[in-house]
Amino acid sequence: MIAASLAIALTTPVRLGLDLRGGTQITLETRSTATTEADREATDRTMEVLRGRIDALGVAEPTLVRSGDHRILVELPGVQDPKKAADVLGRTAQLTVHPVLGTAETAHDKTGPGPAKEQTLPDESGQPLRLKAAALTGQDVKGADARFDQQSGAGWHVTIDFTGDGRDAWADVTAQAACHPAGDPQRRVAIVLDNKIISSPQVDPSVGCGTGIPGGTTQITGSFDDAEARELALLISGGALPVPVETVEQRTVGATLGEAAIEAAAWAAVLGTTLTALFIIAVYRLMGLLATVALLCYGLISYAALAALGATLTLPGLAGFVLAIGMAVDANVLVFERAREEYAARSRPSPRSALTAGFRGALSAIADSNITTLVAAGLLFALASGPVRGFGVTLGIGVLASMISALVITRVLAEYAAGRPAVRRRPRLTGIADTGRVRDGLLRRKPFLMRRPRRWLAVSGALLVMAVSGVLVRGLDLGIDFTGGRLIEYSTTTVVDPDRAREALTEAGFPRAVVQSSGDTALTVRTENLTDTEAATVTDTIGGLGGETKKVRDELIGPSLGDELRRNAVIALALALGAQLLYLAVRFRWRFATAAVGALVHDVVILVGVFAWLGKPIDGVFLAALLTVIGYSVNDSVVLFDRIRELLARDRTTPLSRLTNQAILQTLPRTVNTGMGAAIILTALAVLADDTLTDFALALLIGLAVGTYSSVFTAAPLTLSLNPPARQQAVR
Repeated sequence: MIAASLAIALTTPVRLGLDLRGGTQITLETRSTATTEADREATDRTMEVLRGRIDALGVAEPTLVRSGDHRILVELPGVQDPKKAADVLGRTAQLTVHPVLGTAETAHDKTGPGPAKEQTLPDESGQPLRLKAAALTGQDVKGADARFDQQSGAGWHVTIDFTGDGRDAWADVTAQAACHPAGDPQRRVAIVLDNKIISSPQVDPSVGCGTGIPGGTTQITGSFDDAEARELALLISGGALPVPVETVEQRTVGATLGEAAIEAAAWAAVLGTTLTALFIIAVYRLMGLLATVALLCYGLISYAALAALGATLTLPGLAGFVLAIGMAVDANVLVFERAREEYAARSRPSPRSALTAGFRGALSAIADSNITTLVAAGLLFALASGPVRGFGVTLGIGVLASMISALVITRVLAEYAAGRPAVRRRPRLTGIADTGRVRDGLLRRKPFLMRRPRRWLAVSGALLVMAVSGVLVRGLDLGIDFTGGRLIEYSTTTVVDPDRAREALTEAGFPRAVVQSSGDTALTVRTENLTDTEAATVTDTIGGLGGETKKVRDELIGPSLGDELRRNAVIALALALGAQLLYLAVRFRWRFATAAVGALVHDVVILVGVFAWLGKPIDGVFLAALLTVIGYSVNDSVVLFDRIRELLARDRTTPLSRLTNQAILQTLPRTVNTGMGAAIILTALAVLADDTLTDFALALLIGLAVGTYSSVFTAAPLTLSLNPPARQQAVR
C-alpha cells in the first residue's frame, strides 16, 4: 500500500481548488420559460453550450459539473474578471438576422411593435429600425471567428460561416437588400443578439440586386476592438442556450491569496505535525517514534487517495487534512494506553503480548469513534457544497487512512520492534512498561467524580444558559453563505480604518455595508446583493481610502441559494444527531445513546453561543467545524461508554456510579494525550493560517475543550440520571 501510494503521489498531482490557485467559481441555475421546461435534459444541453463558450474563452483546465437538475457549477482557474465571465456564460445568445423595412420615422414615427411579423428596435446609434420577421436564426450559423484585417486597415471584424440552409437564406436576404440604393435603410441587414441590434451594416455596393452574397460566408464589420470582436464571435459560435440561466453564486479569489493560504496551511501542517510527533515520542518513547513513522505513512496514503480519486483540495479541505493528523494520533494513543494497562495487570508481561492485547482491546473503541466521524463526513458530502463539501471528502479520506495507519502500519512496526531481543531486555524503552504520570496521579488519589452527578449537570445547565443568552442578546452573524449577498476582500497599500470605510460607503449609497479589517492592510466588505456596477463603486470607494487597492476575493450568493444552504445546514445538523443516536443505540444501550446525543446538543449550543458572544460569522466553514466537533465529541463519549460496557460485562454488582467513575479514571490518560495532540495541530492552524482557517481552528479548539468536558461531566452524569435508582444503588 505504501509503495502504491508513493507511486501515485509521484506521478499524479492533486487538483487544487480555486481558493488555492486563484480563479472564479460561478453557480448557474437554469430557469423555465413559457415554452421550455428547465429539466435535467435542458440543463445537460445548457452545459454543452457553456462548455463551447468556455473553450472559446481559452481558460485552462475549466470544470463544469451539473449539481442536481437545475444547477451547473463552473470553475474558471485564472479568471479574475467575474463580471465578464458571468456575462459571457449567462447570455442566452438568441441570434437572428432580419431584413430592414425602414426607419420608424418613415412609418409615421411608429415606435411601438409593428404587425405580428414585424418589430422595431434601435440600431447602434439609437435610431429605431423596423425589422421584418427573422430570416435566419442561430441554428443556421456554423461558426464565427474574430479576425484582424491588416491589409485594408479595416481593423477587427467577425467572420460568420453558415450551414447549408443558412447559406441559401443569407443569399436571399442580401439579394433583396441589394436592390435598394446606397444609403437607403432597406439596404441594411440587422443582426440581432438577445433582442438587441448589434450590427446593421449595408450590403456592400459590389453585391448585385437579386444576386446576394453567395458561398455561405460573410463578415460583420464595425467599430470593434479585439475584445468586442472576440466576445461577439464567441457568443455567435457558442450557440444559444436552450433555457435562460441565472447566477446564484459567484466566488473569485486572487492567486496571491491562494499562495498565501497554501503556505500558511503548509507551515501549520509542518509545525503541528512536528510538535505532535515530539509530544508522542516524549510520552511513548520507541512506540511513539514508530507511531510518528506511521503518521507520515498516513499523510502519504491520504495524499495518494486524494490524487487517485481526482478529488479537489480546497482551503477547508486542507484544514481537514491537517486536522485528521490529530485524529490519527487518537487511535495510536488508544492502543498504547490499553497496552500500558495490560502490561501493568500481568504478572510476567512482555511488551509484545501487551501490545497485542492493547490492539485487541482498543479495536471496538477505534471502530466506533471513527465510524461516527465518517457519519459526519458523509453528511457534509451529501448536504454541503463547494469548499465545505471538499472538507467532508478530505475528512473521510483522512479517517480511513488513520485507521490503516494505526491498525496496520503501527501494529506491524510496533510488534516487530517489541519482539527484538534488545527491546525485550529493556521494556521501559518501549514506553508501555510504565503507566504514565496522569495514570499514576489518578491511581494515587482515586477521586470519586460521580459522587454527585447532578451537580455536574447543573454546571452544564449554567453553561447552556450563558450560551443561549449570547444568541438572544448578540444574535447570530449569519454569513453570506446563509443569507445571500456579496463579500469582497481588498488588499490596500495603506491602513484603512473600518469606521472611516463604513462612513464612506454609507455616503456612496451602501448604508448596510459591514466592514471588517483583518491585518493591517486587509479589508472585507459584506453587503446585500450588488450588481457588478455597484460592486465597482464599492471598489472605487475603498480605493479612495487605501491607495492602490487590489481585490483578492469576491463572493456572490443569491438569496435563493442562501436559503437553501441555511435549510441544508439545519437538516445536516439534525441528521448528524439522529445518525449518532441511531448508531449508538445499536452499539450500546439506548440510555448511553441518549446521554451521548444530549452531550452533543450541549456542545453544539455552547459553540454557537460562544461565536455569538464573540461576534464571529456563522457560515459554511463554521458548519464544517460544528459537524467535526460533533464527531470529535462523540469519539470521547464512545471511548468512555466502551469502557463502561466492558466493566459491566465483568462486574454486575458494583454500583453503576462506581463503574462509571472507574471507566473515567481509566480512559482519562487517553483523553488528555489525544486532546494535547489535537490541540497542538489546531493551535498551529489558528496562529499561522489565514482568517478563514483561524475562525475554523478557533471553533474546533472551543469544541475540543467543550467536548472533552461534556464526555466526562455531561454524558456520564446523564447516563446515571437515566438509569433506574435501584441499579445505581446496588451493593457489592
